[in-house]
Amino acid sequence: MEIWITVTGLLALVTNFIAYRAESANTYRLIAALALAFLSSHFFMQGALAGGIALGIGAVRNIVAMKYTQKRILFGFVAVNIGFCLWEWLYLGNSAILFIAYASALIFTVGTIVLTNATAIRRWFILAELLGLIYAAFIGSTFGVLFNLSNLVSIVLKLLSDKRTRKQQDATTTTAQEGTK
Repeated sequence: MEIWITVTGLLALVTNFIAYRAESANTYRLIAALALAFLSSHFFMQGALAGGIALGIGAVRNIVAMKYTQKRILFGFVAVNIGFCLWEWLYLGNSAILFIAYASALIFTVGTIVLTNATAIRRWFILAELLGLIYAAFIGSTFGVLFNLSNLVSIVLKLLSDKRTRKQQDATTTTAQEGTK
């Protein structure tokens, strides 16, 4: 079992590292869905129910959001997350740490379904990744911590790269405009 915990954690890490470099929102959603499925399995095998459920819902949500982004889809996924959160808290009596996992999941849900620009998605997800990092640290998931740290680094690097590219494009445009005067 330990080997599978490690394998699924490693696959989640590598797959999501690739996802955050995607150029389009749907490419990101598809690759990230696979990463979320891997990390969901990883958390379930570690006995981290909130993380496993929230990430499993997230994998399905990403696939659905590739085609459907209506408000009813958003409300449906928000309701499912809240429902599972309350079930774990009230019925199973799990610790309050689960609120961190579900808060992260709700941020991801809103961002994935509402936002269509890859850059905006990356910015929105910084908070969700930070919450995921806290959750992973609380439950003692090394790969969960690495997953979220990797995602944060990927987001920051991609945002910086995009900013550098925009500055270069602006400089080229300004130079071209000055040359035509």
